[in-house]
Amino acid sequence: MRDARDIIIRPLVTEKTTNMMEEKKYAFVVARDANKIEIKNALEEIFDVKVKAVNTANFKGKQKRMGRYPAGFQPRWKKAIVTLTDDSKTIELFEGR
Repeated sequence: MRDARDIIIRPLVTEKTTNMMEEKKYAFVVARDANKIEIKNALEEIFDVKVKAVNTANFKGKQKRMGRYPAGFQPRWKKAIVTLTDDSKTIELFEGR
């Protein structure tokens, strides 16, 4: 079994995902081969929360060029939007030290 930190790569913080946090929805970049059950178990282990639902989406890498050379691609990635239960605590992404 993989470590939870290998499944959850990083939180995805954009203006849209910041607004979703009010509804207890959080977005994460996850490993491309991770399924919904693995994502749910990893989040519950790392953040000690109760997960209600997990929605995932796969994204193709965008085409990029460097000067006149042939185009290459950015890497593919997977996004997970996680909904927490009503009685669960929130995930603190912006903690001060």
